[in-house]
Amino acid sequence: MSLLEILQFIGYTTGAALHLWMALLLLRQRSQLGRVERVLLWLAVSIGVWHASNLANTLPQLLGLDLARWATLLRIADVVAVISVTLVYSLLLHVHLHLWANARRRELTRFERIRVFLSYIPLIFLVLAVPPLLQGAYAPMLEKLPHLVLPFALWATYVLGLTAATDLLIARNSPVVSERRFMGTLAVSFILIAGLILAVHFFHIGAGSTRALYLQTFANLGSLLPTTLIAYHIYRYRYLEIIIKKSLVAASFAVVVLVVYLYGVRVIGERLTLHYGLRGGIIESFLILALALLAAPLRAWLERRFHQLFARETALYRELVASIANRAAYYKQLPQLIAFLQERIEHRLELKRVKIVITDKTQHASDNFGEMDSENYGALPISELLKNARANEWSPFEDDASLLDSGFKICYSLRRDERTIGLMLVDADAERLTHDVRAVLDVLAGQVATAIEECRLVEENVMLERRLAQGERLATLGRMAATVAHEVKNPLSAIKSIAQVMREDERLNDIYARDLDLIVGETNRLSRSVTQLLSFAPSAPAIEMPCRASELINQLVELFRAEATVSGVNIVCELEEELNLNGAQAAALRDCLSNLLLNALQATPREKSILVKTERDAGELVITIEDAGGGVPDELRERIWEPFFTTKQRGTGLGLAIVRRRIEEAGGSVAL
Repeated sequence: MSLLEILQFIGYTTGAALHLWMALLLLRQRSQLGRVERVLLWLAVSIGVWHASNLANTLPQLLGLDLARWATLLRIADVVAVISVTLVYSLLLHVHLHLWANARRRELTRFERIRVFLSYIPLIFLVLAVPPLLQGAYAPMLEKLPHLVLPFALWATYVLGLTAATDLLIARNSPVVSERRFMGTLAVSFILIAGLILAVHFFHIGAGSTRALYLQTFANLGSLLPTTLIAYHIYRYRYLEIIIKKSLVAASFAVVVLVVYLYGVRVIGERLTLHYGLRGGIIESFLILALALLAAPLRAWLERRFHQLFARETALYRELVASIANRAAYYKQLPQLIAFLQERIEHRLELKRVKIVITDKTQHASDNFGEMDSENYGALPISELLKNARANEWSPFEDDASLLDSGFKICYSLRRDERTIGLMLVDADAERLTHDVRAVLDVLAGQVATAIEECRLVEENVMLERRLAQGERLATLGRMAATVAHEVKNPLSAIKSIAQVMREDERLNDIYARDLDLIVGETNRLSRSVTQLLSFAPSAPAIEMPCRASELINQLVELFRAEATVSGVNIVCELEEELNLNGAQAAALRDCLSNLLLNALQATPREKSILVKTERDAGELVITIEDAGGGVPDELRERIWEPFFTTKQRGTGLGLAIVRRRIEEAGGSVAL
């Protein structure tokens, strides 16, 4: 058996087995097949039948059979070969039209549907090609149909060139690196096949020589190259959950053993017998024994090669999990951590979009949740997603209406210590969400939950340290303020008393009335500042008699109404909710509302209003004070609560600091 015959036998056998086997694998997944996959199924069947027909034409020659006796079988094989190869190129065009439409994320256009129909027009020429194959003395199909060989070769070259260009365009526009690499390599394989067809049937390279027979065989076996690439893609990404690793190793091992036996054992045995006169049977037996001894190491070598070829994906996943576990510790704020996790998972797994949603905010207070809500969550139906996740027993779920409406394909629950802290939403192409990627995302869900919990602990520790430091600073300020206030208050009282006595003297009052009014007004202002300073002294908070919140608010409003009337400002009350206050709460609320009403009066222009209203939210009383002032710039919204920070020329900067401290002492909170 010559090398050409070995190549034909092994090549056609492998081509028929590989394509029909892949068609069978696709057929087993028929419930999941879309339009593209169904066309691919018929394409695999057509190519497999083409190789099987070539094998049927080759076997009689390899076995030394009488061709005249097997003419009927050979005619049938030729007819099947012509029909199948004609279908191959029509189906190849058909499937690439669908691939192009899918790459553009749309259905086939009307013009593309017409092109699908036109791609099957060459089947009409089967009316001219089939009858000659069944008539007259038997001859190979290329000899029977010489007038159709060149037109068909040009048609095949056109189809291969067009599909290669389509693949290159898809590769250029694809955002996924693996898809770009795969489609680009597939395009190169089609170009190589087109080159072989032109070399054999158009340029007639090596015509009449053995080289032409080799080129023709390579052209016939050209489909093995793109099919091998598709098999690699199926293995690596488990397309439609098809698993072919062990079978691929076994098939490759069988092909290698067959080649070694047919061309190694037989040829080497014949040459040794011819040159040295050794007995052929003995030499062949020794060589077969050597092949059997080498079979196990050879199979292990093949498995290692396949492992090296495909282990990069496993290494990528392992590196991704490790990097998230290591790098997450560097982020001290939750929004920055979530942004890092989303970007890293999207980039390394080549996904369209990943969104991490925190759902148990109430259990971990953080100043960053407002920012995360407005910028990250948008209008996501979080409650509906949580309900579906709970119904699915916290396992990943997909194809859900609320999930698809939000633009995502699959949802993973982020759980920590039997508690769900959030959701991880993923959007990706269906072919990208392979079994391996889903497994990695499942592992990453646990890693992300752990990273979020650790970041929260860090945030809480930092917030606690800040509160302790602020408390120590306020205590120091309070002690210092108390000392200063006591030293200033007595002289102020004396100055005010002297000024009031001088005002009682009519002669002095006539001469110095303006100056005395100024002295009394300024001493009153300084007295209020001293009172604020004393509020920072570390002393027990004042306690009043219990009362209703509405009564206390009305009292304070009436107290400030006279000053408001002088300033031309109207105070409006909308008190709807009633709440009983204990002594400590009443005292704290009096101090807070006094400072807030004073600030509102100072900020509100004439002929404007101040609104004081109450409402109930989640069982708590909410008191709102609205004025018509210019507001606080965004960059100062946090600083206004700091002691001694003020934007007024004559302010102490203690009013809002006292408000926050007193309301927190009473178990409440304040916000701008």
